[in-house]
This record gives sequence, C-alpha cells and structure tokens, in this order.
Amino acid sequence: MTTLKEIQKWADTTGKSYWEYVAEVEDNDIWDYLNEVWKTMQDAIKRGLDTEGVIPGGLGLQRKAVSYYTKGLSYKDALQNRALVFAYSLAVSEENACGGIIVTAPTCGSSGVLPAVLNHLKSRHDFSDKRMLHALATAGLIGNIVKRNASISGAEAGCQAEIGTACSMASAAANQLFGGSPAQIEYAAEMAMEHHLGMTCDPIGGFVQIPCIERCAFAAARAMNCNMYSMLSDGKHRVHFDTVVATMKQTGKDLPSLYKETSQGGLAVHY
Repeated sequence: MTTLKEIQKWADTTGKSYWEYVAEVEDNDIWDYLNEVWKTMQDAIKRGLDTEGVIPGGLGLQRKAVSYYTKGLSYKDALQNRALVFAYSLAVSEENACGGIIVTAPTCGSSGVLPAVLNHLKSRHDFSDKRMLHALATAGLIGNIVKRNASISGAEAGCQAEIGTACSMASAAANQLFGGSPAQIEYAAEMAMEHHLGMTCDPIGGFVQIPCIERCAFAAARAMNCNMYSMLSDGKHRVHFDTVVATMKQTGKDLPSLYKETSQGGLAVHY
C-alpha cells in the first residue's frame, strides 16, 4: 500500500491504528531504531538549550533557544506552552545550523518541527516511551507517503515539501498520542500540508537559517493547532491527505526554479 487512503481503509477494517500498520510491515528492530531517533531528538534539544553564541555562516544570527526557553518559563498556561514549543524548535534548528547532530524529519531544514512537538507533549503529559515511539512510527509513515508520492525536497518542490511534510508528520504524531482515530490523524496531517501549499524555498545566502529557523518554530505551533482542530472534529472532511500531497507535487513542478532552494529569488535576493 502506497497511499494513506489505502492504509486508512486497512486501519478501519482491522480496527488498528497507523503505528500498528508500521509494526506489521517493518522488522522488529524498527522499535530499536525509533528509540534511537527519539533519543537523538531529545539530545539535540538539550544541547540547543544549553548553548549560546553566534550561528556560523556570516549572517550574524544569535542563537535564541536559551533565552526563549528562559523567558517562556515566566509565562503561564497556554502562553508558556507556546513559548516552550518555540524554544524546543529553535534548539534543534540552531543545532542544525551549527553542524550539530539532528534527525532529518524529514529534512535538515525542517528538523525543528517534529522533535519540538513531541518533546513538549512528553514533558507536559508524561506519555510513556512506548507511546512516543508509536507517535514516531505514525510520523514516519506520513513522511514516507509524501516522499513516495511527491517530494520532501525544497530543491524539487519548494519549502512546502519540507516544512509542509514536517508539519504533517508532527500533527499526525500529536494526534496519535492523544488517541485520535485514523480519520482524525489523517485530517490533522492533511490540514498541516494544505496550509503550507505554495510556500517557496528562498534561503538568504543559501544558508539554512533565514527563514528556515523561524519557519520551523511556526510550523511546530501550527502542528499543535492542527492536532487540536482535528481532535475536536469527528475526522470527516472534504479534502483527503493524498489529494493535498498530489497537489503539493504539482505545485512544486509549477514553481519556477527561483523559488526552489537556488537563493536566486524571493527573500534571498534582497540580502
């Protein structure tokens, strides 16, 4: 099965969830692999929250994760939640920009989204390690479907392919953690991709810094919103995830090369 619609039908028929489909089609060592992925994500956040200074590359950007985390703790409730998601995302994205070890989820430039969402939900709700791995399996399934049927490359399809996929993976993972149905998980992933359609990839100076670092933080927040929006629904909606993925692929083909990681158009030409 190569589409989410096919896998969703399987899930509805068997009464199982997406992570259980992953367990059926992968070898048993998939859980050891995902455990290493989860550990690497957490380590990247810890390093990012413990490091300050200037990001290399010539743009002179200061690392912000530490200050955002510290300031975020001074807020309460929803404001603190949002601030910490920003901080976790910045931590990973800044680690990537400084050559640190991160997880491509699905790419280096979009690597700050999924770990930020998962780390925040783990810290807030104390989900078990097993549930975190189930969420990662669901995220991986979403990412692989996009890679198989469209693209996760900014050079091929613009930033919609990178940050859109990352947001879909994160929102689906969050929905899995909260016990969403296959339909609700699909809806969360669909919204996350749909509302990134057409986004260009125009990094200033060719560095994965501006707008990439901030963009990951905003996509992490959007993933949380897509999860909540879907959880409030019954999962029924008009446009399916597979349709949005196909649309993203065609949109990527239609985008001029100026807006696909060449730094020859968009924001990049002004600096």
